[in-house]
Amino acid sequence: MDNDSINIRIEEDEGRHKKSGSKNIKREHLFSIRRLFTKINQWRVRDRKLGTMDLPFFFIVTILLVMGLIMMFSASYAWAISEGEKGIYYAEKQMKFALFGIAAMFILSKVDYHFWKNRIFSVGIYVVGLLLLLMVKFTPLGKSHNEARRWLGFGNFEFQPSEIMKFAMVILFATLIVNKPKSLKSKKGLIPYLAFLAPVIGLLMLQPHLSCSILICLICFTLIYVGGIRHIDLAIIGAGSAVLIAGVVCWKIFVEGFTYFEKRFQSWLDPFSDITGDTWQTYQSLVAIGSGGFFGMGLGNSRQKFQYLPESKNDFVFSIVCEELGFVGAVTVILLFAFLVFRGFYIASKSPDKFGMLVCIGITVQVGFQAFLNIAVVSNLIPNTGISLPFFSYGGTSLMMLLGEMGIILNISRHMTETAEEENALKRVDNLKQAKKRISRTASK
Repeated sequence: MDNDSINIRIEEDEGRHKKSGSKNIKREHLFSIRRLFTKINQWRVRDRKLGTMDLPFFFIVTILLVMGLIMMFSASYAWAISEGEKGIYYAEKQMKFALFGIAAMFILSKVDYHFWKNRIFSVGIYVVGLLLLLMVKFTPLGKSHNEARRWLGFGNFEFQPSEIMKFAMVILFATLIVNKPKSLKSKKGLIPYLAFLAPVIGLLMLQPHLSCSILICLICFTLIYVGGIRHIDLAIIGAGSAVLIAGVVCWKIFVEGFTYFEKRFQSWLDPFSDITGDTWQTYQSLVAIGSGGFFGMGLGNSRQKFQYLPESKNDFVFSIVCEELGFVGAVTVILLFAFLVFRGFYIASKSPDKFGMLVCIGITVQVGFQAFLNIAVVSNLIPNTGISLPFFSYGGTSLMMLLGEMGIILNISRHMTETAEEENALKRVDNLKQAKKRISRTASK
């Protein structure tokens, strides 16, 4: 019931008071107030039962997922046929992963997000992720593709442990910040954060996985910044991380003679210098983007995906989006990611506690930064570092982990919705109390 309805009820009661005795009026007013309070309580119970996830965020995730599956299918069927498979081979596999991911999203949207706050669990998932990264580098289970050893293989199944580590770092840092909020105010208190971050970055750079190293650093820096770290300390940690990454890169190039980074850097500086060799992928990506024009060549009509553009179904799927859907389609995808980040920050701002806010921000910036880095690589804004586009690139582990994380944000939004409903109910109760006082004052005259 809104304020206007209350005012109308008050005016009617005041007019009726002038025509009858004050005692009868008092009883009638009290009876009306009781009925109104009963109605409010019924609304509160009903609202709690209907308390749902944040629908705008859910719809954005759904649109990105559907659009990503369609574009991944369009970008992959030529490669599937060239490998002797059906054209829908990769699309079928991605759809299966998506179904598992959707199930995980809905289950985790029902699981109270405080479940992840347990210190033993947060450290445990970090240790598991670290052990998997060690297995990639130092066991025969580690698999290499395109000069990078980033995968663990069990038979025909392969996955990237770095996807698990992204989530582990979000949960771990959020738990540390909440359990010891004053630790960010001193240099000594920052030691645990650096002790957890340094080995992860070191192992990722040994793969090498520069983009994931940068992404995890950005996630962690964002969390400790929101957690309340002093600006000077954040600058020192950032500089230290940059020196660590640069040191590993220099070691790989000058000591081990590893030309991976050197080739990528040269391809970025001049993508047209060796279009039949090292710069082939970057050159073909730019050709695909330029061929799309304003409205694109039409869905399914890309030419570069016919084995001209390597990794068209993975890291460079955005190039196919630009070629088939044009400038309009590219801007649409970018805006969808921007809306996702905006809505994620909104949910974080309405979170009932600091842990929910930090987890929501950590997952949101992970998606936002990863999308930015991928689009920057595809358009040659930064060197090619090998990073996937969320919801679009082929990869089962990445998609399932991503959808599971979306489920955690949706669970936080459920708590946000309940809190907002309770606040609105309390406001209605306050308005009714004020109305009761006004009626009592009128009746006593």
